[in-house]
Amino acid sequence: MNTKTHSPARDLVLAALFLALAFVLPMITGHVPQIGNMLCPMHFPVLLAGFVLGGPWGLALGFLAPLLRSVLFGMPPLYPIAIAMAFELATYGAVAGWMYKKVRHTLPMMYAALVTAMVAGRLVWGAVRFVLAGLSGSAFPFSAFLSGALLTAIPGIIAQLILIPLILTALQKANFID
Repeated sequence: MNTKTHSPARDLVLAALFLALAFVLPMITGHVPQIGNMLCPMHFPVLLAGFVLGGPWGLALGFLAPLLRSVLFGMPPLYPIAIAMAFELATYGAVAGWMYKKVRHTLPMMYAALVTAMVAGRLVWGAVRFVLAGLSGSAFPFSAFLSGALLTAIPGIIAQLILIPLILTALQKANFID
């Protein structure tokens, strides 16, 4: 069975699956907030959506997931967390999808696309948090950027670097993606 056919129905079903995962994974890890926040659970389905469905779907899912989750479940708080996350995750999905489309689908190129998406997303998150802080009359110092984008997210970063390529390789072996 050829599962790589990109029909609109297939893409819509997969987008719904990734969006559902973006809603559910934080609920699973959220029972221990300190650990749940460190694992960055919403990042996984958005990155996978970018790789599997492409940049436009990754961008849309990344932008909508934190905003919808905030409105529906109250977490993350809409301002400033969900707004900054929306731009961050949109960048993850768009860059992962765009990069993966442009490179050969080898393990080193998966890592190149993944790391590029992760760095770009974190930089966009920092820029949006800086702008939102300025709009509210507060500060967003570089130390807060380092803490939020890197230091507290180290377990999630490591998990993404291990699990995303493993999942993508398994999907390739199953002929689900190229």
